[in-house]
Amino acid sequence: MLMVRDAAQKIFAGPRLRRLRRDLGLNQVQMAEGLDISPSYLNLLERNQRPLSAQLLLKLADTFDVNLKGLTGDEGGRTLSDLKEVFSDPVLEGMSFSTQDLLDLHGSSPTASQALIALYRAYRQTGERAAGLAENLTDLSAVNPAQRATFPVEEVRDFFAAHRNYFPELELAAEALWDESLSKSDTVAAALRQHLKTKHSIAVQVMPVDFMEQLIRRFDRHSNRLFLSEVLSHPAHNFQIAYQICLLEHSNLMNEIIARTGNLQDETRRLLRIALANYFAGAVLMPYERFLRAAEKKRYDIELLCQRFDTSYEQVSHRLTTLQRPNHLGVPFFFIRIDPAGNISKRLSAGGFHFARFGGACPRWNLHEAFRNPGKIVTQMVEMPDKTTYFSIARTVDGLNGGYHAPLTQLAIGLGCEISHAHKLVYSDGYDLKDLKLVMPIGLTCRLCERTGCNHRAFPPLNRDLIVDEGLKTISPFMFHSHE
Repeated sequence: MLMVRDAAQKIFAGPRLRRLRRDLGLNQVQMAEGLDISPSYLNLLERNQRPLSAQLLLKLADTFDVNLKGLTGDEGGRTLSDLKEVFSDPVLEGMSFSTQDLLDLHGSSPTASQALIALYRAYRQTGERAAGLAENLTDLSAVNPAQRATFPVEEVRDFFAAHRNYFPELELAAEALWDESLSKSDTVAAALRQHLKTKHSIAVQVMPVDFMEQLIRRFDRHSNRLFLSEVLSHPAHNFQIAYQICLLEHSNLMNEIIARTGNLQDETRRLLRIALANYFAGAVLMPYERFLRAAEKKRYDIELLCQRFDTSYEQVSHRLTTLQRPNHLGVPFFFIRIDPAGNISKRLSAGGFHFARFGGACPRWNLHEAFRNPGKIVTQMVEMPDKTTYFSIARTVDGLNGGYHAPLTQLAIGLGCEISHAHKLVYSDGYDLKDLKLVMPIGLTCRLCERTGCNHRAFPPLNRDLIVDEGLKTISPFMFHSHE
């Protein structure tokens, strides 16, 4: 079901409420009596004409044993974002769909909405695969095998989104390793190496780049040695050792987690094992309870957390998105990583932030500003088209340093949360979080954004007719008809 919020964070969950009532086998009169409200008022709630108050939410939970997290979660917001992308495709040119149309569509049949989104993804993937094949044939070159891995990567992202980037079984396994082998050691690095040696007779060797060449990790089963490249940082060494421990000790556990999803491509399953082993490694280096307590005490100061846990900025940022343990939640962060060209290489959302499946990030978002201030944290309040406001921070991180002749890569890490959580962050100090003049309106990506008057726009919206008039010039490179 879809849920939307207005600028004041009021909860409009009409379609969810209507479906809940039907699932319970109640008519409007019966549910209204249980909630001590009139049937006419319930009708307004179900049509999103009135917001659900906190008192009414508590009454729902008490009377009908409703999981409030399920009623007000962000899954519907992600579905709304996907539906907007579907109905913005040029093939539907000339047809107009409002946000309320999409809310009604998903509210009447969420299963059909998901099926429609799946069909659209298959359509887009088929089109892009065909375009790639055509390009390769034109160049008289062989098909690039990496193209075939593009879509399993999307399946992995969907898998993590469906689990809200939280896997309790791996958390427990990581805590058990900490208690057994790491908690009493002077350094995590020594403890991880000793664990590999004692439990699996595997030695860790840091090798020169001349030996490793393009590899940063290689496990040799014949000699029982784990080779790590000298270009890796100290936190990266620890992470790779923890990753290897997961492959050795929790292979069956990862397979069980993956098997619950049903039919997946073989490539997707292999990618998921890598992603889950990475998740475990982060959980080992930053145990859930210890890490969350430190994060709350330090008001989510990422650089201090890096020092506390001997981890990198990206490792800490990624870990912050996984703090979704029931009854002990952290701030629900979203995470994004881009390169200087704006290409998104990783995205995670525990906080309801909606990313476009295709295309880059909005140029008005100061995630890009981080490249002009390397190593410095930049902050911003942003508003998405659905009027939800977020507080975001961004900072550059450097890639592997392979020496003078190896080009140094630089990426920007973006992290953020809904504005209602921003006061918990040290980065919000000095902000008036209620001052709407400080909020920057942004979009998913230019192809899906319908905001007018944007001088950063790179493309016109897919579902809007262009206005071409040689006698007019606006601050935006494109003029187009809007719904307003």
